[in-house]
Amino acid sequence: MSNNDTNSATLKFTDLNLSEPLLKAVRDQGYDTPSPIQAQAIPAVLSGRDIMAAAQTGTGKTAGFTLPLLQRLSSDKGIKVGSNNVRALVLTPTRELAAQVSDSVATYGKYLNLHSTVVFGGVKINPQMMRLRQGVDVLVATPGRLMDLYNQKAVKFSQLEVLILDEADRMLDMGFIRDIKKIIALLPRQRQNLLFSATFSADIRSLAKGLVNNPLEISVSPENSTAEKVTQWLTPVDKKRKPAVLTYLIKENAWQQVLVFTKTKHGANKLTRYLEAEGLTAAAIHGNKSQGARTKALASFKDGRVQILVATDIAARGIDIDLLPNVVNFDLPNVPEDYVHRIGRTARAGNTGQAVSLVCSDEFKLLLDIEHVIQQHIERKDLAKFIPVNALEDSRAIRPLKAKKPKKVKPHKSAKVEHKDGQRSAGGNNSSQQKRSQAKSGNSTSSKVNKPRRSNFNTNK
Repeated sequence: MSNNDTNSATLKFTDLNLSEPLLKAVRDQGYDTPSPIQAQAIPAVLSGRDIMAAAQTGTGKTAGFTLPLLQRLSSDKGIKVGSNNVRALVLTPTRELAAQVSDSVATYGKYLNLHSTVVFGGVKINPQMMRLRQGVDVLVATPGRLMDLYNQKAVKFSQLEVLILDEADRMLDMGFIRDIKKIIALLPRQRQNLLFSATFSADIRSLAKGLVNNPLEISVSPENSTAEKVTQWLTPVDKKRKPAVLTYLIKENAWQQVLVFTKTKHGANKLTRYLEAEGLTAAAIHGNKSQGARTKALASFKDGRVQILVATDIAARGIDIDLLPNVVNFDLPNVPEDYVHRIGRTARAGNTGQAVSLVCSDEFKLLLDIEHVIQQHIERKDLAKFIPVNALEDSRAIRPLKAKKPKKVKPHKSAKVEHKDGQRSAGGNNSSQQKRSQAKSGNSTSSKVNKPRRSNFNTNK
């Protein structure tokens, strides 16, 4: 389905066959007109079709699957959820995004008699197990913690009706592919599958087409395009002067709310200390921070107590602030597609915003990769006080994009894998224990030949 198939400008939420409790919740949020992704996705999901939807971050894709999901679940009033069971499962790559989706479910489902909960790593598992005992209609989870709960028999899928993968591209990038396959293998064959993402790479398409059944594809923007209402520009700067340039821009322009991206956790901490020494209020958010610290930092940033939030890419997924005016790339990302996700934090829900990049000469190739992916040159602005000693080369002619061939998934290796959301599956790879047990049973090299392990991933599911 293309953008032109549905004219969202003439549609209202009242035209989408949503129930009155859902419409009331939507009105409470001040919305009456759906975004393009919502106008296309809501009817498609309600029809029962499997969906693959690509939309930029900040276009309302979370509500695009939350609203029709709640409509479907609430229409079957005679169904009672069994203990530890779930009717709909939403998988997200990070804790912050899981919390955001869970908030959306609670916001739009507040007038419905449905129960939901969210589970992720970095916090105690027992309270999550207690909440699941009663059964829930909607479970939002990160893959690692979900596998932990399943291995402890705290969650069942016999009543599952809908599976949603949100930010599927990021889950692939973060190495969750094997967990996702394990989870898919545990689910009933008869279910609706929805894949929502900011972008769909060739790898994601290859994976998705093995998971979904005759999916309806929805795209409301070109792949890897940047939001139209984001003003993008960069300033050339020497690497050592980046902290001073950032401080100058914030103070000179009186920026009251700024999201800053760094490449590393250490860099985020170091920059936060520098900004605080300059009299600015700042907080860092990254994978080494406890979940409590991350939640507190994000809340302080949203309500204005903290002026600057310094984040890494993984931690920033799920930061959803409608009126965030400024995003700064202190370091350019190694993966050019991450640039799209970063600047998508601003100009959300139809608002405007700006994305500023501080680029040193060492990052020239990264800049070329980004401009190639977004298919446009980023405007340059020189700062008279900070002309770099090591000049940044001029951008080159932009090559057209070529279709990428999907990567082959490597065979499973019995190596210990640490889940990126901070938890390791209880039934995970215990290669060291296996080696110790083999050593105890004898050092003979002649007895057994290990057969290849069968994959428990059924592509027909």
